[in-house]
Amino acid sequence: MPTTKAASNKGLNELFHDTLKDIYFAEKKILATLPKMAKAAQDDALRAAFEKHRDQTEEHVARLEEVFEVIDKKPAGKTCQAIMGITEEGAEIMDEYKGSPSLDAGLLAAAQAVEHYEISRYGTLRTWAQELGLTEAVTLLDKTLNEEKETDVALTKLAESAVNVAAEAA
Repeated sequence: MPTTKAASNKGLNELFHDTLKDIYFAEKKILATLPKMAKAAQDDALRAAFEKHRDQTEEHVARLEEVFEVIDKKPAGKTCQAIMGITEEGAEIMDEYKGSPSLDAGLLAAAQAVEHYEISRYGTLRTWAQELGLTEAVTLLDKTLNEEKETDVALTKLAESAVNVAAEAA
């Protein structure tokens, strides 16, 4: 694979910063998407879960801004194609399954795809922050990582206890 001189000089600091910009963009996109998902949800518990996660996501954005401060960089996003694709799939589900008993199951699946992406990104960033000696960033990223994992578990329980059951029964 050919490399350019500029690319070969980039180190873990730059990769950390680029990935931080990626998840910052993703969290902002998620903030814009969660109200639409909450509005579309038919199940009250699912709607409440989306609303709760929106509040958490605001905290995640604030923590990311603190991480930018730790590395002495201005908070900025970089278009994240992965989150664009995941949220686009969620929008398709909202359109194609509107009014269907399967809508909530589809919304929940889309939300979990987002969670799994976030868990991957935050886990990676936390590890890199450790390797770079960014102790304060490690603490901030780890807190968000744990919240994302808790949300994923809560969504799984909701799927298994109500949403998927309702979709299957229809």
